[in-house]
Amino acid sequence: MTETQREIVAIAIFALTYLLISGRRLKILPLNRPAAALLGTVLMVVCGVMTPEQVYRAVDYNTLVLLLGMSLISAYLDLAGFFGWTADWVLRVGKTPEKLLFYLVVTSGGLSALLVNDTVCLMLTPLVVKVVARGRLPLPPYLLALAMSANIGSVATLVGNPQNMLIGQMSGLPFAQFALSLTPVALVSLAIQYGILRFGFRHQLASARLAAPPESQERPAVDRRLLRLSVVVLILVFAGFMAGSHLAWTALAGGALVMVLARRDTHEVLKLVDWHLLLFFAALFVVVEGLNGTGLPDQLYRGVRGVFGTTATTQAWNLAWFSVVGSNIFSNVPFVLVAGKWVPGFTDPELMWKVMALATTFAGNLTILGSVANIIVVESARGHCEVGFWDYAKFGIPVTLVTLVAGLALLMVLH
Repeated sequence: MTETQREIVAIAIFALTYLLISGRRLKILPLNRPAAALLGTVLMVVCGVMTPEQVYRAVDYNTLVLLLGMSLISAYLDLAGFFGWTADWVLRVGKTPEKLLFYLVVTSGGLSALLVNDTVCLMLTPLVVKVVARGRLPLPPYLLALAMSANIGSVATLVGNPQNMLIGQMSGLPFAQFALSLTPVALVSLAIQYGILRFGFRHQLASARLAAPPESQERPAVDRRLLRLSVVVLILVFAGFMAGSHLAWTALAGGALVMVLARRDTHEVLKLVDWHLLLFFAALFVVVEGLNGTGLPDQLYRGVRGVFGTTATTQAWNLAWFSVVGSNIFSNVPFVLVAGKWVPGFTDPELMWKVMALATTFAGNLTILGSVANIIVVESARGHCEVGFWDYAKFGIPVTLVTLVAGLALLMVLH
């Protein structure tokens, strides 16, 4: 195979993989995202684009280790009953439908900054559905609040969502510096999102009456020892992050520590780890590296570089809009893997990494297909409530646009 033929094959495999990923599920080839990425990886080797040794070198193991460590800690929190206790607490402190919406926004956003947003949605959605149904309230405002808040809150830290983890590894930005810049953005954006949802659902919320849980209602079971241990380990892990310790191995050390001290069957815990996400990342690294070998991403960047402008301010705004569009077409993680190669060429790379994190995260709120968190919430609630594409989009579009403008303006001031 000539070099030109190899490049053509690599581009074709990459295009097929992205089509399958962005199309979620095609009837002609019903593969989910991890399976589609794995197919792309195998094709890269089978078609002679990459050797097995090149495949192994293409994988960013630090990102996988970071995901594994945070998944282990989340799994132990789940086994301890933390998420059930949290959902029950939200219902008990939210005395009115509006307050319940507010506490759900704060809880979902806050937890997503500490744990991966997809995990928060996966754990909380069945509980929120149960809590809201028990309170005899309309489900849509609370489902949208859970999904959108998980997306927005996750922007605050480098471990809040998968694309931030990638950005952390690619940029080398200190955890504390990133959090100091993006946490205020997350807080302001959560307030904006709450205001838009409360206004949009004002009639449903005004006519609803929150039914108090019966006094005889049994509280969710909590393993207090395991909960204390998991929370202490999580605090220690974040202290290590803030002190500048290696993100991936600090997280995995925390996961290993709670595994040793928990005295629980590890098979039970390992079943809760999101192995699908780990496989998706590993395979995607290979597919993108195969494309990078063709030089096409560099050619694309040279072609669109003039569009971004020359000043840091102009580049920040243009990159933000470009990232929102790219994330909704290709999905945010694959977009970051490709476009992240361009960031060192900008006037202020540090600012651009933060802009990319903000824009690719907030882009997830644009439509129901914008992020995995949205899909998890909607699918988990199916049977109790149907949220259609436009049911979501009429709130997702204004939330995305307003939070993006306000968040980017604040980020520019703080930077």
